[in-house]
Amino acid sequence: MKILQINKHHFIKGGADKVYFNTISMLEKHGHEVVTFSTLRPENYGSEYSGYFVPFVDNRNKNVLSNLFQAGHYLYNGNASKNLKRLIEAFSPEIAHLHLFYGDLSSSILRTLKQTGVPIVHSVHDYRLLCPANSFLDSKNQICEKCKNRVYFNCASKRCLEGNFSFSSILALEGYTRKYLIDPLDYIDRFIFVSKFAEMKHIEFDQRYAGKAEQLYNFTDLEEKDAIGQKGRYFLFFGRLVKEKGVETLLKAISTLDVSLIIAGSGPGENDVRKFASEHKNVKLIGHQSGSELKDLVKNAYFIIVPSEWYENNPMTIIEAYAAGVPVIASRIGGIPEIVAHEKTGFLFEPFDTSGLVKTIIRAARIDLDNYAKMSQNCKEFARLEFASEIHYNQLMRIYLNAMK
Repeated sequence: MKILQINKHHFIKGGADKVYFNTISMLEKHGHEVVTFSTLRPENYGSEYSGYFVPFVDNRNKNVLSNLFQAGHYLYNGNASKNLKRLIEAFSPEIAHLHLFYGDLSSSILRTLKQTGVPIVHSVHDYRLLCPANSFLDSKNQICEKCKNRVYFNCASKRCLEGNFSFSSILALEGYTRKYLIDPLDYIDRFIFVSKFAEMKHIEFDQRYAGKAEQLYNFTDLEEKDAIGQKGRYFLFFGRLVKEKGVETLLKAISTLDVSLIIAGSGPGENDVRKFASEHKNVKLIGHQSGSELKDLVKNAYFIIVPSEWYENNPMTIIEAYAAGVPVIASRIGGIPEIVAHEKTGFLFEPFDTSGLVKTIIRAARIDLDNYAKMSQNCKEFARLEFASEIHYNQLMRIYLNAMK
């Protein structure tokens, strides 16, 4: 099968991008021809299809008037539509699988795919279809669902994106573009929700999703050897250093404990984390990690900590931890409770609860070797049943075929 994979990043910036590349690799291993479409960025990995990619334009640092004048491409990117049409004419894909596309590639590609008769599947990695700022967080990083009835001006009035009125306004306009001009439910054949929580949240907001919804967890390659190796005695946080990931809560908790924490990641909060690490000998910041270095770091960790404070979907951090037999300490929010079985594959605590996280880390640090081994084995078994690439491939092909009907 000839499959078109679309994502606005052709490099790994976050978990959704990792899923995009994992999916490409999995499909190619099964003999499918994969065509890619994305934006042109300096960070991009190589692609033989980059001649069709769309120039990236960053609006975030412009003032209100500049943003409004240049918002057109963000709401409807004509170049994306034109280049995608050329790509389709050249390679004739049988199906298109969309990941992140709003903004940089825009809704324009939905019309192009529909007009050229290419069936559309969309992996829903965030909440952009419901919340213009995509995370259900306002400017104060508090959970916000005020746009529930597609009243998107709330995004602008509350300055939901980083407190920036200009860009928040563009996101609100984008929401109204979806509401009145290019409704994704009129164009997309199947929506793949990566957690049951996300699926139910979308149906709660709009019942029309129920008829097109598929639920499929993300995946990873599992370790060939099932044996549980000797773990290090450090706790590990890895991922984007942003407030919604619970980094501040984690640092507050660690400041009262005598345990070793390694933080692997980069992002807006990096300077604050670096300052904290310089003042606390039990904390080490090692920056962004990937590939074999990250894999070894995860494999040798004692526990992975995922203290998220937003409606997290299906974090790749947990999936990769389980694949290596590493238990998880995570906040009870979003889709996390679906995949972290309390006291079986890790421990859950309430989001924003620093004292609860402290108690949970202490409990994890004191677990005996036999119980730790059982917990670790439970992680491997959960991964084998829910996150194995072969299971994911078979389910994904079923979804593709249903969409093509």
